[in-house]
Amino acid sequence: MMDFKDEFTESTVVKKPDTRVQYAKLDDTGLVKRDLDTFPDFLKDKALDKYKLISVIELENTGGWTQKKLDPILDKLFAKNIEKRPNWRTVVRWRKSYIESNGDLVSLVVKRHKMGNRKNRVKGDEVFFEQALKRFLDAKRPKVTTAYQYYKDAITIENETIVDGKISIISYTAFNQRIKSLPPYPIAVARHGKFKADQWFAYCSSHIPPTRILERVEIDHTPLDLILLDDELLIPLGRPYLTLIVDVFSNCVLGFHLSYKAPSYVSAAKAIVHAIKPKSLDTMGIALQHDWPCYGKFETLVVDNGAEFWSKSLDHACLESGINVQYNPVRKPWLKPFVERFFGMINQYFLTELPGKTFSNILEKEDYKPEKDAIMRFSVFVEEFHRWIVDIYHQDSDSRDTRIPIKQWQHGFDVYPPLQMSLEEEEHFSVLMGISDERTLTRNGFKYEELMYDSRALADYRKRYPQTKDSIKKLIKIDPDDLSSIHVYLQELGGYLKVPCTDDGRYTKGLSLHEHKVIKKINREIVREGKDSLGLAKARMAIYDRVNQEQELFNEFKAKAKLSGVKKQAQLADISNTGQGTIKLEKSDTHSVITKKPELGISNILENWDEDIEGFE
Repeated sequence: MMDFKDEFTESTVVKKPDTRVQYAKLDDTGLVKRDLDTFPDFLKDKALDKYKLISVIELENTGGWTQKKLDPILDKLFAKNIEKRPNWRTVVRWRKSYIESNGDLVSLVVKRHKMGNRKNRVKGDEVFFEQALKRFLDAKRPKVTTAYQYYKDAITIENETIVDGKISIISYTAFNQRIKSLPPYPIAVARHGKFKADQWFAYCSSHIPPTRILERVEIDHTPLDLILLDDELLIPLGRPYLTLIVDVFSNCVLGFHLSYKAPSYVSAAKAIVHAIKPKSLDTMGIALQHDWPCYGKFETLVVDNGAEFWSKSLDHACLESGINVQYNPVRKPWLKPFVERFFGMINQYFLTELPGKTFSNILEKEDYKPEKDAIMRFSVFVEEFHRWIVDIYHQDSDSRDTRIPIKQWQHGFDVYPPLQMSLEEEEHFSVLMGISDERTLTRNGFKYEELMYDSRALADYRKRYPQTKDSIKKLIKIDPDDLSSIHVYLQELGGYLKVPCTDDGRYTKGLSLHEHKVIKKINREIVREGKDSLGLAKARMAIYDRVNQEQELFNEFKAKAKLSGVKKQAQLADISNTGQGTIKLEKSDTHSVITKKPELGISNILENWDEDIEGFE
């Protein structure tokens, strides 16, 4: 009978995949042995001289490597420099090392790098050194001299009790050398913290370079080192915040948002919308030499861990639009280097010549006062920033002359054109990137920030579709730069309905959410200043006092009524042989009673209290 091989009986060993070289640990990494270039020049030259001598002797020697054969050759070679002639045994030893190393020239190098004493000459001070080292490895970061002083003092005190064999104290130089010979990473962790230690010693992996435009896009915020003026009032406004989006493949700027409000979801959303939509430069107040063709739907958006990027609205909008959001680890800006580098370029090459520039380092300011020297209006800066991006940065080569951003973009566009949004998709994306909120649908529409939104279409919706307690709350989307209308999601219709403000655009046309909140705040202050606060306070206090008087008088007459209705209280107190035998209540805290006589109406009611109680019997 033929035997069949059972392939299931043999245990199959799963081979562990090889670790990529950039992630392999030092203990798991194979080293290539050193070569001649790793030695100092004088050792390397001596090794080469030995090799040349061995080679010459090998050519002239016709027999074995014996004294009889080698001495005549060595005498001939070193006839003019006899003091440098090596012994024949030394030459034999050199040749043997060279042959046993399979012709490695390193074997001919003098092992001088291994010379010297590698053991501590002083014994018995190890405990005291460890104690001093603990004091040195502290977050307060004491100096080496402080730790050495502790080391000396501890040994000096210990030697006081020792008669024979006192512990030797090493010098400061030797003490410092011991500390320098320790592994640097644990020292950095103890003295500077793990974050700083990782910054100094950890492996910083670079990102995989993209192969096409819009494959990887970086976004970040920064305050500009510039003070601008108000367009109308011409007063200094301070430093604006810039939100910027950069394409990694081409280094082109895709979009930006400039505002005086702190970085938020709004600024991030506005920059993303600006980056995705085509740029129309015809409305600019200046003439530009080139176009700005950089736009389109990007694949991966790289963000940091700012609160503005941890927004559900941002996640949902990007998810619905097919954009992947990649969050960098906390406090690791080097993982998105392109946008960080661009911020430096703006401050170095664009803002340097502008009046009103501030300085990150206070020592660089000297006598320059930016708040007094600021002469550029906000709108003018926006126009010139467009010019610098479109006509200068995009058209100029980088510092290493490796590429021109706009040429790289055009090359990437020709090879692999990115996905572009239709007009309908752009409008949909703009709505998605708006601020999400929830409001209740009323017979007058929606109320948002004291503004009413309603339309004929929304009224028809209310007539046609009945609402429940849950469905009456609707999701709305607000454009923070334009409160003239909102978008309301209507589940029955499966889409967003644009609902205008009921003021017909007289107030909300071009009104931003920030401006509206400031106006409301100012209006409240005006109303507060216009009312008689003192008179209102007195009136409220008078009402409060009157109510307290009536309450206390009511309690006083109520107590009298209880005393006249003893029978009723006895029933309530359950006076019986099995119950208690008194209607006396526990004493309560005494309260002060206003002795003012009650008015006629209250007195008549309280006088008839007994009759009312008896009526229930």
